[in-house]
Amino acid sequence: MKKILFIDNTHQILVEKLSSAGFLCDLKPGISRADLLKIIHEYEGIIIRSRIELDAEILNLAKNLKFIGRVGAGMESIDVRLAEKIGIKVYNSPEGNRDAVGEHATGMLLSLFNNLNRTDREIKSGEWNREKNRGIELKGKTVAIIGYGNMGSAFARKISGFEATVIAYDKYKEGFSDSFVSEVQMEEVFEKADILSLHVPLTAETNYLVNLSYLEKFKKHLYIINTSRGPVVKTSDLVNAIKSGKVRGACLDVIEYEERSFENLSLKDMPDDFKYLCSCENVIMSPHIAGWTVESKIRLAGVLGEKIVGGYGL
Repeated sequence: MKKILFIDNTHQILVEKLSSAGFLCDLKPGISRADLLKIIHEYEGIIIRSRIELDAEILNLAKNLKFIGRVGAGMESIDVRLAEKIGIKVYNSPEGNRDAVGEHATGMLLSLFNNLNRTDREIKSGEWNREKNRGIELKGKTVAIIGYGNMGSAFARKISGFEATVIAYDKYKEGFSDSFVSEVQMEEVFEKADILSLHVPLTAETNYLVNLSYLEKFKKHLYIINTSRGPVVKTSDLVNAIKSGKVRGACLDVIEYEERSFENLSLKDMPDDFKYLCSCENVIMSPHIAGWTVESKIRLAGVLGEKIVGGYGL
């Protein structure tokens, strides 16, 4: 039987789907990198999330590996170029959590605009402040999306119902204008954006994409949403832009200082820039959970299973 190694937890539906297709699923969530190096040659497939990086050292030992299955969207923990060069197919499942990400980004923005986090705290502590918490409407604003793949397009669909103008720029796509979004060049984003939402993968090209020089190109003062990867935004430059008023507020589901697995953020001894963000009423943060819903856990596993089984023609 074709053996598949699971090195991270996922929904049982993936195990069931692959087992039904004739694969032998070996579940070793929590396996160490050292132990993985010893046994990777035994497997035809491996299922991962993001805990262990599948780099050249591991892939060069994976003599029988035919595929890698990433439960999720981001591929930065896999040396994709090397994998494809040596004949290993790489599958991911961004279709599984794109709607969750779209809803979460929308929810964070609405919460920020309407001061919901602050007013909840105030009321629970006995304060009733109305004028102080007058909100901002999304209607009439221009929302600019950077990266128009699964996540960016899902966000466009969610946000379009609020009567905002939605525009998008994607360096590697064209011809995607539809009833939800207008495709534009980056110059138009800089000219018109009131809200900037980031939906790009983390690559050498997008690392610190949003820095001070990037932000200075925007004509308007703006709001930023980041549900992609933390290092896409240079935190120190974001802090400076918030202090100067160039950035009016931020919704951050991801933080530059997260560990590779995204499972933990050591809050002790964090940099001053992070502490500043924590002190800001105009910054909302969540612990990398935009795509983390009950429904998406099932869909992520189901979509990945279908791609793997389909890849084998089973």
